Amino acid sequence: MEYELNTVEARVLGCLMEKQFTTPDTYPLTLNSLNLACNQKSNRDPVMELDEQIVLRTLDSLRDKKLIEMVSMAGSRVMKYRHQADRALGLESQPLALLCELLVRGPQTAGELRGRAARMCSFDNIEAVEQVLGALTSRSPEPLAMLLPRQPGRKEPRYAHLLSGALSADELAAMTANPAPEKARITLQAENERIEKLELELAALRQDVAALQIQLCELRKSLEQ
Repeated sequence: MEYELNTVEARVLGCLMEKQFTTPDTYPLTLNSLNLACNQKSNRDPVMELDEQIVLRTLDSLRDKKLIEMVSMAGSRVMKYRHQADRALGLESQPLALLCELLVRGPQTAGELRGRAARMCSFDNIEAVEQVLGALTSRSPEPLAMLLPRQPGRKEPRYAHLLSGALSADELAAMTANPAPEKARITLQAENERIEKLELELAALRQDVAALQIQLCELRKSLEQ
């Protein structure tokens, strides 16, 4: 694999990819916004506690790999950052969204990926997800994902990204041996996803209200003239 990302590099890159989809109005991200995204409690596995110095060093490393770039925005007094994964890897929206989920949440089944990636890109059905995953696993000359052996207690196998290099035999064995997640954890993850969806909807409603207020103000001014 051309890219050998460590755990923090994968998290930072994944967060930049995610926020381009989910919060386009505030993208590219400032260092502070990116740090908060990396340390989110929802939609992250594992949960991390990174400081801005670590994130900044990681950004420099990713920039050397041509996976991110710094952006100086008009009217902004701070530097912002955006990913270049779509250009560097030659990916369109659907494979980019699935790869993003694998980067920020680790190995997942096709069904999990369809549900979680829906906030970034829609898929008509599970077969559409599997088709995109198939393209990622068979990509030439280097695949970007792989199908893991099915875990005991699971009906479906999971997929993992390969931007951190191929998994060793020991890593594969450890993943296969891991038990299925507890029912309580699955419930908690679903609740976290529901809360984040509501937060996104609330942010969109606030933007709509702000736009209506501006229009109302302009209408009043025109009537007063």
